[in-house]
Amino acid sequence: MKGYIVLESGEQFEGEWYGTKDAEGEIVFFTGMTGYQEVISDPSFKGQIIVFTYPLIGNYGINPNDFESDGPKAEGVIVAEMESSPSHWEMTEGFMPYLNEHNIPLLTGVDTRAIVKRIRKYGDMRAVLTTNPDKVKVKQTKELEYKSVVPSVSRKEKIVVNEGGEHHIALLDFGCKQAIIDTLVQKGSKVTILPYNTSKKEIDAIKPDGILLSNGPGNPKQLQDVLSNILQLAETYPTLGICLGHQLLALAFGADTKKLAFGHRGANQPVIDRLSGRVYMTSQNHSYVVTETSLKVTSLEARYVNVNDNSIEGLVHSTLPVKSIQFHPEANPGPVDSMHIFDEFLASLKVKGRDHQYA
Repeated sequence: MKGYIVLESGEQFEGEWYGTKDAEGEIVFFTGMTGYQEVISDPSFKGQIIVFTYPLIGNYGINPNDFESDGPKAEGVIVAEMESSPSHWEMTEGFMPYLNEHNIPLLTGVDTRAIVKRIRKYGDMRAVLTTNPDKVKVKQTKELEYKSVVPSVSRKEKIVVNEGGEHHIALLDFGCKQAIIDTLVQKGSKVTILPYNTSKKEIDAIKPDGILLSNGPGNPKQLQDVLSNILQLAETYPTLGICLGHQLLALAFGADTKKLAFGHRGANQPVIDRLSGRVYMTSQNHSYVVTETSLKVTSLEARYVNVNDNSIEGLVHSTLPVKSIQFHPEANPGPVDSMHIFDEFLASLKVKGRDHQYA
């Protein structure tokens, strides 16, 4: 059956349709050659239709170990070619059947290069996946900029992982990737995963050694109600922010954020550490960035910068054990060049959060 992706710009592209329902969302592109399973299950993609730029997707199918959440979070998937006969020793099913089982519409045989060129020219925009483009009118709206989608992906109850860990990390879940939790556990930490809006009083009660603010979807400015809480936590405990958590830390300390034209999404983004001069290849997925000029009124400094566009990729506080990064050191998918950032964070816990608080 023929299907179509209809862009906010008015253009439409035809392909082969697999699905049972239309899907509407913000259309974005991902440049990684692998990692499609992690991408569609990353809560940061909530509300978005993903165009995979690599020409052949699905080669190794789906396996039970590489999900970043409890299921797919993307609204729809667009590929140039979907492998119908995947092969891998861990796979349990193909990518196409998996999307069908979870009612995620798929469009194949599409000129993905042309779509990406439109996104690069006009920026991320609204789009609709459909079989009947004549009845579709794409809303010209910046809905994801004005809607908080974090409540729909954050855990609703406290979960404790690795009870006997050496360090105790309170992780505020704004749409956390499983790989972040797994990495902390592998490094010997007890992790208490908490809803994104858990109060400082509740966190104090569990006596963590440090705070991690996770990644997640949407515009950080739609979470103004948690900024005061984040500031209090960061002033009390060693704190690490990743992706959305990085942006929220910046806002909490008085900096500003802005939306990029088409974001950074892929597994090969070069980032330079201004402190060491070393360049890391990083995995990224974000639409918003912290503006460097806004840091002048804060105690934050830009430590990591994107080599391609000079946008801020990470911050450090001048006096507090507070650090944030825009990229994903745990990768999945992508390189693990910057995994040491977790080690730096855990080293900062030598000044225990509870001791720091009650000193």
